[in-house]
Formats: sequence, C-alpha cells, structure tokens
Amino acid sequence: MMAPNPPRLAILTVVRNDRAGLADTYDSLRGQLDRDVVWLVADGASTDGTAEWLAAHADIPTWWRSSTDSGLYDAMNDLLDAARRLGCSHALFLNAGDRLAAADSARRLLRVIARHPGCALLYGDALERQGDGRILLKRARSHRWAPLGMFTHHQAMIYRVSALADLRFDPRYRIAADYAFTLAVLGLGEAVRLSWPVCLFAPGGLSQRDAAAGRREQSAIRRRHYRCGAAGVAAVAAAQRVALAVRHHFPSAYAKLRFRRPET
Repeated sequence: MMAPNPPRLAILTVVRNDRAGLADTYDSLRGQLDRDVVWLVADGASTDGTAEWLAAHADIPTWWRSSTDSGLYDAMNDLLDAARRLGCSHALFLNAGDRLAAADSARRLLRVIARHPGCALLYGDALERQGDGRILLKRARSHRWAPLGMFTHHQAMIYRVSALADLRFDPRYRIAADYAFTLAVLGLGEAVRLSWPVCLFAPGGLSQRDAAAGRREQSAIRRRHYRCGAAGVAAVAAAQRVALAVRHHFPSAYAKLRFRRPET
C-alpha cells in the first residue's frame, strides 16, 4: 500500500495597492516557506509599487501575477486555481497585511493536517490588533454557529483543496462570498476546530468598511443556502445589528465579551 503524499499548504494572498501590507504578510512568512509551505500572490494591477516589489522578490512566491481582475473574489478564484495546478493539498487565505500568528504556525498546521487528512475544513482562533496597539485573542465559535454568520475570521480557515472540487467564490457577492463559500465547504466534509490562533488579522477590510452591505449579502446567502423564511432571516439580521451597535457604541464592553488577552 502506497503511503499518502505529505500535505502541502498554500498561503494565498490577494493584494491591490498595498505594498506595505504585502511586505508585512511576507515578513510573517519568513523562515516558514519551503517545499511543503508555498506562497501564492494575486495582485490586481497595483500602481503603488506592489508589482515592482513582487518582481524584485520573484523567487519567493511560488506563483504570482499582477494583472487586472474583477475584484477580491475573482483574485481568490485565480489563487485557488493556481493551488490546484501546483498540487497543494490545503489552502489558507492571508490578505495583504494579515500575518500568521506565530513563527511556527505553518509547521503546526502541517502537523494537524496530517492528523486529519480527510477533513474538509480546519479553523482556529484569530489575533486582532486594536486601535490602541494591543493585540487581543478572538476565539472561534463552533462551526455549528454558521447559520448566524462567520464563526471565525476567514484568515483562520484552512481548506482541503481536493474537497473543494470545482467550488469557487461566487462573484454575485461583493463582500460576503467567503461566507457562501464556507457554508458550501461545510457540506462537503468534516470540520475540525483548532484550539490556538492561526492568524493576526489586519483590521479595516471591506467587510468592516461596509458592514451593512455585508449583512445584506449574508441574509441573501442564508436564505438561499438554508431555505429559511423571512422571519428567520430578519431575526439573525437584528441580532447582528445589535452586536454591531454594541461594538460601535460600547467598545470596552464588547471587547470584554468577545476578546481575551493572548496569554489567557
């Protein structure tokens, strides 16, 4: 009986006009990239020197391109296609500015992937940098909370590439296509929760800048995926609005409820 191929993890990064963020992401990957951990970058035709940075560091990403695309999720589909072609077993999305949580994160992920080779989705906690510079731990909820929304940051989710088959991010959604994608993945196989932080999340992304539009897209996805009625969709949307209002108007209270210091 032939031994299974060792896991190969692809770190997938989308960037557009964020050279500093891309360099920061790479800084967290230093010493973690090798044959079994590869970096793939899709740049959306940046004009701030990002393409030049990639060209100057062309030996570091295993694959990269700088060209016009239709936006974030179009670029993410390109990256998934590249990961498939390169024979990567698993994929983790870290957008420009996001970081792996620790200097040994990739090795830890490879070990847990090897223990769960048939798992469709692995997910863990996330670190978040606050406006005052503190870094706090945001624990993942169980994936059984998925009907209520994303249960952890997308940057803390590791997908098994072969389980995805031809699954792609749906371009109908400008903000919440990752939610639709993750719900579909949960229907493809087992999900396993990790008990440690996977990423250091860079705030200020599209989902935070236009949270109301993101909630509307999530409602449409929830209605389509779960075939739930208007009352159920409205109840979840109302709960999300309350949580957002608490976070906006009472940030200290929200932080006590949702965050922990990493050392705890």
